[in-house]
This record gives sequence, C-alpha cells and structure tokens, in this order.
Amino acid sequence: MTYLRLLQHRTTDGVRSVILAEGDAAHVLSGVTSVRELALRAIAAGETLAETARACKQGEAVDIRGEFEAGRLLAPIDHEDPAHLILSGTGLTHLGSAEGRDKMHRDAMASEKQTDSMRMFLEGLEGGKPAPGEVGQQPEWFYKGDGSQLVGPHDPLLMPAFAKDGSEEPEVAGIYIVAEDGTPYRIGFALANEYSDHVTERHNYLWLAHSKLRQAALGPELLLGPAPAGIEGTSRILRDGKTLWEKPFLSGEANMSHTIANLEHHHFKYGLFCRPGDVHVHFFGTATLSFSDGVTTQEGDVFEISAFPFTLPVSNPLARAEERAVAVRAL
Repeated sequence: MTYLRLLQHRTTDGVRSVILAEGDAAHVLSGVTSVRELALRAIAAGETLAETARACKQGEAVDIRGEFEAGRLLAPIDHEDPAHLILSGTGLTHLGSAEGRDKMHRDAMASEKQTDSMRMFLEGLEGGKPAPGEVGQQPEWFYKGDGSQLVGPHDPLLMPAFAKDGSEEPEVAGIYIVAEDGTPYRIGFALANEYSDHVTERHNYLWLAHSKLRQAALGPELLLGPAPAGIEGTSRILRDGKTLWEKPFLSGEANMSHTIANLEHHHFKYGLFCRPGDVHVHFFGTATLSFSDGVTTQEGDVFEISAFPFTLPVSNPLARAEERAVAVRAL
C-alpha cells in the first residue's frame, strides 16, 4: 500500500511551499504555502484533503530525503498565530503503557493498593474501545502548550533551565483543524516526540502537569487518510554519534487500549477546543521510554524516532535553555 503524505518546506531565503509525496515520488504543490491553508480549502470545497492536494497543479519534483537532510523541512502543521495551535495529549493508552508509569508512581502509595496510574490504565482496558455510537472511558489528558512549543523534525528540544530531566516519548499524533462552524476535522497523523520531564513527574504524580509543559517535535510528514492499525517503529538515543539506547515501539489501535475515536471524543467534547480556525496537535501516548530503562539523558544527546509508514524520522538534539529571571510587578 502506498501512503499519501504532505510536507512543509522552507527555502534558505524563507519561501514556503507544500510538498505532496506518494511512494518515492514527491512534488511541490503550486499556489499553496501551508498545510493549514490547503486544509481550509478542502473543507470549503467539501473534499478530502487528499482530493484537494491532488487537484493542485504540480510543481517541480523534490527529493524529500535530501531536503530533510539539508534541514529545509518543517513540522507538517503550524499556524501563523502560535496562540491558535494547541498541543495536548493522552497517556496510559497503549497496551503495556502502565508499566513504566507504575514504576515511577508505586512508591507514592502502599504496595497493597493499586496506583492511580494502574487504575486508570485498567479502566481504559475495560472501556476504552466502546461499540460504535457509544462513549467509552475517558483517558488521562494533559496540556503541553501552544504553537510556540512545537518544533520541527531537526530542531533542538530545549529543557528549561529548571528542568530535572529531558526524555523522549515516541508517539503518533493526530493533527486537526476546526472549521468555521466549529466542527473539528482530522487532517492526518504525524510521527512525534512528545518529550517530557520524567524526574519531575516521578517526584510526585501530581506534578505530571508540570512535567508536560515542555516542547514537542513532529516528524516532517503528515500521513493522510486512516492510520494503519499497527505501527512499528524504533526509538533510539545517540550520544557522540553512537547509539546509547535503542528499543522498538508499537502504536496504532491494534496496540492501544483506546480507539482513536474515543480519544478524539474526549478531547473535542470541550467547547473551548472547537474554536473556528484553531489547529490541534494531540499526542496519543506510548509504552516505550528510555527513562524506564534507567537512561539519564544529557545535553547533546540526539533523539531519533522512526516508524513505518513514515519514510522520514524525527531527529532532535537535546539542549538546555538559559536561565530566565521571573519577576512579577504590581500595577
């Protein structure tokens, strides 16, 4: 099966374009500068995004791997006003995903009692895949920030100066746009590094919200249409050009305790997430963490995540932001 993908490209002099890729072939779409613009055009025309993309005049052919290696591919979605792009996600959604979390949280409660993480995971196993037309168990939900926190496939992931840790989370993210009538549309899926501070979370699970206020990275490709039921990939950490840690990861509904539709319902049931024109990047969770294997990352490490059917990885070095003074002044 050949998968249709959209990519966003920017030349060294700042000119933007959108690339349509199918198999090994790729070409620029004439007259389009952003995926968001193309998605709004598809909604207005009552077409799928794939139909609208294919109807565009073909521009020059592109070697997307060469453009990726040259650092000219952007995140596959953005918004000209970053305040109108929302990063959020769900956790404990994958089969086996409770193990790593439970290791962090079990000491916070008596050993004879289930942790809150395990309880939520088991509730998802029981009710996360409802029958059509029914509403299933709601998942854990978290907020990561707005579009200012979204970085591209090669950009550094910045730890705040006060961060205790910076660790990868290999995931698939759903990408959405809200139409003028308030209807959310899923425009595709992207490979992602949701990236969190697990040391902060481990200190007290009530600090999960703090630990998630970090940047996130997307791979360059927006996969159109339904996602494969099973997605198999590899997550690795490189240090000084050598592999420090490597592990396979699984995603897709076949490896999840929730359906994607159920996760989408419990996000967009809130009216504040149905504001016309807004873009949403929603991370679906993972079961594979280097932190659970005792890995301590350091500045300069590179997180590399790859998975079929995406043909390009997301590969980001870890860096630390400079300390910023915080001073509130009274008016």
